[in-house]
Amino acid sequence: MAAPIVLDPLFDNEEADAVVRLWHDFGDYGLYSNEGFDTGFAPELAQRYDAAVNFVRTGGRFGRRDSDRDLMAARTNYFRETYFYGDDVLAPGIEAFAHHRRLLDAARALHGRPVVVPAIVYANILLPGQELAVHTDVPEFRGANRKVVPQWLLVVMFHSGLFEDWRMPIATGIAYFGGGQGGALAYYPDGATGPAATYAPRHNTAAMLDTDSTFHGVDRVIGDEAPLGELRPGMTLHHEGDGRWTLRDGERVVAGYDTDVLRYSVSWKAYCFSDEREQAAWASHSDDLDLAVILERLVADLCDRGRVGGTDHGLSDAELGRLLIDTYVKFPAIATAPAG
Repeated sequence: MAAPIVLDPLFDNEEADAVVRLWHDFGDYGLYSNEGFDTGFAPELAQRYDAAVNFVRTGGRFGRRDSDRDLMAARTNYFRETYFYGDDVLAPGIEAFAHHRRLLDAARALHGRPVVVPAIVYANILLPGQELAVHTDVPEFRGANRKVVPQWLLVVMFHSGLFEDWRMPIATGIAYFGGGQGGALAYYPDGATGPAATYAPRHNTAAMLDTDSTFHGVDRVIGDEAPLGELRPGMTLHHEGDGRWTLRDGERVVAGYDTDVLRYSVSWKAYCFSDEREQAAWASHSDDLDLAVILERLVADLCDRGRVGGTDHGLSDAELGRLLIDTYVKFPAIATAPAG
């Protein structure tokens, strides 16, 4: 893959200011570990079990492990909320962002496909001391998306290479607003076996790339890490006004932050079609996958690889899920830690 398409600046000043106001006015932001639809299959596994387990096991891109496993988990349990998903507008005012011409044009250039349909816009907020585990993003296939299939399973489907005929080419624009120190975007342009490159975030810029096929992550945000030791599932990040945020456990205030120490990004994703006929096939659901077909094809391939003895393998859904991740998702190696 080539370097990302960089949009600098992304918007004019008035448009960028509107995104910052939307960020502040949205309300409470919940932890990523709380996100996800009730997809039913292997509920014991977190939605991004693949990336989270690899992060805790390896210590992330630079192999920096904490002796406290709860702290390790807190480092990559950032805050996320969805602003736009298909026809659902969850943050009024985000429509101008979702359909912005510069993002649409960059998506067309990335995949060389002229028909672009915005699919989802969501925000990520990282506290000082947090980082985004190296991963590939959640892809989509006709009939299989994060509303009906676990996110880790969609990632397995992509890395298996068994479902390319159904895959939806997606362009991802990662837009940055506000301040924050550190938190560079790290990506692997030559695949998991090659070295990482980095993009340093700047206010009102964006990097457009194929995050479904490119391993990437976010390096650690710099600042006071002490409150991370208090981070627990169910907590929220609340904007109090005037650029002040509080980390809350219910009504209890755990810590306070200024806007300028948070790393805020907005991810924009769009489906890219070669023509309107291809778009119509997706919209009509004329050739969709379902969970039974997905699992049947994956288990058959596991049999061919000698990973299971037959289709009547006797594994629980969670055991099968772990085996699928271990078989197909091969993460980049740990890099040398930066000085200091």
